[in-house]
Amino acid sequence: HSPLWTYFMLYEIVCVSGHDSGPVFEEQPSSLVFPVGLTEEKVTLACQARASPAATYRWRVNGTDVPVGEDPRYEMVAGNLVISSPQYNRDAGSYQCLAINRCGTVISRPANLKFGYLHDFPPDDRSPQTVYEGAGATLICQPPAHYPALSYRWFLNEFPSFVQPSGGRWFVSQVTGNLYLAKAEVNDSGNYFCFTTNNMDISTKSVFSRANPLTVLPDASPRKSAPNIKVRFPSETYALTGHTTHLECFAYGNPVPKIHWRKVDGSLPSKAAASTNSPTLTLSDLSFEDEGVYECEALNSEGRDTYQGPQPEWLQVMSDSEVEISSELRWSCAAAGKPRPSMRWLRNGHGKLKISHLALEDSGMYQCVAENKHGTIYSNAELRVQVQAPDFRLNPVRRLVPAARGGQVIMECKPRAAPKPTLFWSRGTELLTNNSRVTVTPDGNLQITNISRADEGKYTCFAENYLGKANSTGHLSVRDATKITLAPSNADINQGENVTLQCHASHDPTMDLTFTWSLNGQSCFVLRNHTPSPLNLQKETVGDLVIVNGQLGHAGTYMCTAQTVVDSASATAKLVVRGPPGPPGGVIVTDINETALELRWSRGYDNHSPIGKYIIMGRSPLSPEWRRMQTDPPTIEGNAESACVTGLLPWMDYEFHVIASNILGSGEPSMPSQMVRTREAAPTVAPSGLGGGGGDHHELIITWTPMAREYQNGDEFGYILAFRKRNTPSWMVVKVPHAESSRYVYSNQSLSPYCPFEVKIKAYNRKGEGPFSQMALVHSAEEEPTVSPRKINTTALTAFEMLVCWESVLPEMYTFFQIRYWRQHEKEAAADRVRTAGLETSARVSGLRPSTFYYVTVLAYNSAGTGPPSPRATVITKKPRKTPSDCKTPTTGVSVGTTDGSWVTVMWDHVKAMKNESAVLGYKVLYKHEGQSALKVLEKGKTSISLPLPKDNSYVVLEIRSWGEGGDGAAHETIVSRDSVLLQVCPLFVR
Repeated sequence: HSPLWTYFMLYEIVCVSGHDSGPVFEEQPSSLVFPVGLTEEKVTLACQARASPAATYRWRVNGTDVPVGEDPRYEMVAGNLVISSPQYNRDAGSYQCLAINRCGTVISRPANLKFGYLHDFPPDDRSPQTVYEGAGATLICQPPAHYPALSYRWFLNEFPSFVQPSGGRWFVSQVTGNLYLAKAEVNDSGNYFCFTTNNMDISTKSVFSRANPLTVLPDASPRKSAPNIKVRFPSETYALTGHTTHLECFAYGNPVPKIHWRKVDGSLPSKAAASTNSPTLTLSDLSFEDEGVYECEALNSEGRDTYQGPQPEWLQVMSDSEVEISSELRWSCAAAGKPRPSMRWLRNGHGKLKISHLALEDSGMYQCVAENKHGTIYSNAELRVQVQAPDFRLNPVRRLVPAARGGQVIMECKPRAAPKPTLFWSRGTELLTNNSRVTVTPDGNLQITNISRADEGKYTCFAENYLGKANSTGHLSVRDATKITLAPSNADINQGENVTLQCHASHDPTMDLTFTWSLNGQSCFVLRNHTPSPLNLQKETVGDLVIVNGQLGHAGTYMCTAQTVVDSASATAKLVVRGPPGPPGGVIVTDINETALELRWSRGYDNHSPIGKYIIMGRSPLSPEWRRMQTDPPTIEGNAESACVTGLLPWMDYEFHVIASNILGSGEPSMPSQMVRTREAAPTVAPSGLGGGGGDHHELIITWTPMAREYQNGDEFGYILAFRKRNTPSWMVVKVPHAESSRYVYSNQSLSPYCPFEVKIKAYNRKGEGPFSQMALVHSAEEEPTVSPRKINTTALTAFEMLVCWESVLPEMYTFFQIRYWRQHEKEAAADRVRTAGLETSARVSGLRPSTFYYVTVLAYNSAGTGPPSPRATVITKKPRKTPSDCKTPTTGVSVGTTDGSWVTVMWDHVKAMKNESAVLGYKVLYKHEGQSALKVLEKGKTSISLPLPKDNSYVVLEIRSWGEGGDGAAHETIVSRDSVLLQVCPLFVR
């Protein structure tokens, strides 16, 4: 038979007794309140569990899986859930973390993520209030919509002149936010503002109301008044043990009343002593002994007023009941209160009412009463006593009852009747009595065991009470038993292989047969569009299970069950899946030193193939990707549970995980170890980039490249500089703190300019000093030049260029010169400038104008400034050059000069210089042929040239220029080919 289904995924896997351990929470999520609209922040709900093998995690919100991996706003970091940009309408709810391994699943306590908000007060003006001097007053806050609870203060006229409740005349309720005034005085008049604050886990917001105008009218003789309690604590106050609760009580009165608290049924807890004469009674660290009735008393010379609570409350009440005649009624009624309430019934005065052998006349209304000195409460219910002759119409005996040979069957008999009827069964005309195979149970059901074909037939149930009789009949049909004919066999596979578990069965052909499979007692599921549905087959005798690409989670005990409506048969087999090892557990770090540490772990599950070796992976803030670490020994055998990690940087944070492998591959890594930091050590390398120079007079500036974090090796990091004048014996040494430092300035008035210093540098931290760098030569700051160059000489080279020469009498440190030149009619301040290196004493200056008179001066400069200019020199540039006036080629006279090819003669008119131009000394011809270039300079009187033509159809390009003392003239271009007409473009460009 071919396989009838494919099994893809199982939820349960094998837990190895004595080796594995189920998850135990080490950290669970806590509830928090997040501000609405704070979109740039993240929420982190913590979850960490200890388990072997290591736990995997899932999260639920309001009973539904959190879509980690599907919605990018949700991210799992280790077991923690991180929510980016939390949103009220999507993320509010009750979160629970599930920690899972093959031994089972634990679910964390719920953590509520709620969103806090505080709206603005409405902009409507508040109604003014007027009272007479000596009377009480209440200013209503009416806080805007908010969550969570607010704290309240009031200020008068302007912020932050807050009302001070000390002295007993004022009170701000932290329940309603209202401001209460026990006795008004004239100077209390003003505008009052309710100031509310919403305190959330990561932020605080405050808003205040519009003004509440209060006017206190003077009274020549203010009326005295007895206390009148206006602020009352709730009659019922609930609180959790260990928490704190506050009860409020405040009264009007003239004189201002004094407040006093007491416990009606005992003495006040000592923890409340500090607040017994305050409008707010504070009960902290609550315990069950603190339960009871508390009384607030307001007292002045005119009288007193009190308030106390609570009254009794119902814990359990009776409800309307319909019961059979002659049966028994039990009603319970319970109440709570302080002092404990007394219980009575209007009928017979007991806390529980019991009526035996109910009769029709017992029908009616009943009341349970609970009372203490604070009040009385009632619970009401109606009793109806029923009578009815037996009746099978609503629940007859099942008409056809199938049963398997060798099995058992139960036939039910449940008529409606009151009082309860007598029940008995018959088969045909034979009255059935109890024997070894047939039993009539006390509730009237018929049970038959070890069924055979002879048991087929009609069975009738008879019911009778004093009001009448009735019966109902059903037919028992005996079928062939279901049997497993081919049971699954134990199997052993490697991860990724396929396996078929066979299961064949025989059954009664008149019934449908269903095959179901379970693994370790749990039903097997296949994923279809992410909706699990049971695997089953109908109307077949073959129910083979095929597992494709077997994984470690598929291992375990499989049970095949062949089932009809009357019976079932089962057979089991064990599947072993061999694969890479599971993740090691319990990775801890010990024996940490500067560059090494010891790592310990516990063996993970070997998945039926011995562990061959371990590798250790690590990462640090400088190298966030996991990389293989150096270890001692270099190869860690599979029986090891510790190793030394070497080659670490001192004073660096690391975390590690361990990976086990066997012949089937490498397993999943362990959970990362806790982040640890190696010990500090003295620096081992010197800073680089040592140099410097420049600065102000009498300064030596030394610079270097700050050392990176990985080379600092410890805290309190800095640099040590040593420097001395070249060829002197003694060193000056200074310390420069802070790792980011990159320069040091040594200032000394006796320091000569451009003085050479030998400099070296090393690093230090609180563990010691590192090695010195190689020496560098750094000069102190220069002084600006004080003398000028001499013997300035200028020569006009062309119409556009001149040569300037000078003689330097400056010391070696002055290494730069500047040439300034300007035309005769210009001011020196507008001079153009050319800079040169100091070792040079001449320079060509270009970009000049033809036939122009220039002044020229030279001066020295360095980083400190510019020296005095030399005496002026003068120069007149030459006249400009002239270009050929015409370009032409002969139309005849082309002849072949040699057997190698043809030649062409190019002729042009002689160029005559104008008065303002330099004389023409000759002509320059540049010709380009087949990628080659050649320059031919002709004599003054020559106005033609013969050139070879190309042998193919390519061409020759000619450029013709006149030249003289003023330079080259503009170019004219001529293109010549063997077979084409001579083309002329004149001029090509002008210089």
